[in-house]
Amino acid sequence: MNDPAPLLEVENVYAGYIKDLNILQGVSIKVYPGELVAIIGPNGAGKSTLAKAVFGLLTPNQGKINFKGESIAGLKSDQIVRQGMCYVPQISNVFPSLTVEENLEMGAFVRDVSLQPLKDEIFAKFPRLAERRRQRAGTLSGGERQMLAMGKALMLQPSLLLLDEPSAALSPILVNSVFEQIKQINQSGTAIVLVEQNVRKALEMADRGYVLEAGRDRFEGRGADLLNNPKVGELYLGAGKAH
Repeated sequence: MNDPAPLLEVENVYAGYIKDLNILQGVSIKVYPGELVAIIGPNGAGKSTLAKAVFGLLTPNQGKINFKGESIAGLKSDQIVRQGMCYVPQISNVFPSLTVEENLEMGAFVRDVSLQPLKDEIFAKFPRLAERRRQRAGTLSGGERQMLAMGKALMLQPSLLLLDEPSAALSPILVNSVFEQIKQINQSGTAIVLVEQNVRKALEMADRGYVLEAGRDRFEGRGADLLNNPKVGELYLGAGKAH
């Protein structure tokens, strides 16, 4: 049986925010359909920069980014969204002055279909959002806001969801709740790239993971293998426990 083609393939990518200063120094990753892939590493390793480069918020200076077998390097984010990829940034990921329901509708801005069935699906996935559907997003707790940001992205029924630090600044109880939701989204068939500081939790639930260090992919493997790798543990799990 032939191996499936990667859904996302990043090959030898160099990228940064200032000309001639690359934060990513030749990163390569692959994500297969339906996989949950964790991207971990210390602060400043290039994790969020990688997510932004994949989603067209940053144009790579070198390297290839293919999605569904076609190059997306250099495309704008709205073009990438139309191809079936969504990105949930760490901050500014909802419209605070709009209600929960209006935020979901904004999430489906490129879809020309009836939104009610999609909203019903999101409310079934996130019952807390259903209870607060008429509440302004700015009044939600941090965990609820993160759920809304994910729900908004799921209104597009993406093949791939990029999550950038979804557990940042959340209490331990809310972290568990958000991770449970991420697992359920993945189990329903959506591939996920999870950029995360909470190393232990991310690797426990990931099919595979990549460890970035100084803009390079230093380790790669199954989530459980990376979790048990003494080198990874020594370098990162000490930090991971603190988050």
